Amino acid sequence: MNRIFQYCKDSYSELAHNITWPSRQELMHSALVVLIASILIALVVFAEDTLFETIMDFIYRN
Repeated sequence: MNRIFQYCKDSYSELAHNITWPSRQELMHSALVVLIASILIALVVFAEDTLFETIMDFIYRN
């Protein structure tokens, strides 16, 4: 039980004192990059899905 308590104490100390947290500006910039990348990937997947659906409709209707 003592080892679990020591692990929790060390984990808290690591989070509170040893980690360099990003500034608000860095965090907002990173979030914007992730948002834009996610939207672009979603648009590419949507375009591919639409293209493949069109091709399959053409193949199976003829």
